[in-house]
Amino acid sequence: MLAVIKTGGKQYKAEVGQHLVVEKIDAKKGESFEIKEVLLLSDEKGTTVGEPIIANAVVKAKVVDHVRGDKIIVFKKKRRQNYRRKKGHKQELSKIEITEIKSK
Repeated sequence: MLAVIKTGGKQYKAEVGQHLVVEKIDAKKGESFEIKEVLLLSDEKGTTVGEPIIANAVVKAKVVDHVRGDKIIVFKKKRRQNYRRKKGHKQELSKIEITEIKSK
């Protein structure tokens, strides 16, 4: 079974047993949680598309780890004005494992 889920403002294709790296989830390491924003479900019977989400569809996942992404440098400059600003950013991410996809 395949599902398209929405978390952290982004959409991900999810299958049971798959590991994903998503925006930080407010759950502890090893804790399970549910994603209720399921946009599409596909199995051997057919495909269901939500409008915009599918009611009564849930994807269960488990937090594997919390990590930080690669450093991104933000650099602003205005020429001939002696204006330079350099700032770095590391995004907080969560590694999750999809454990179950349910449609009621």
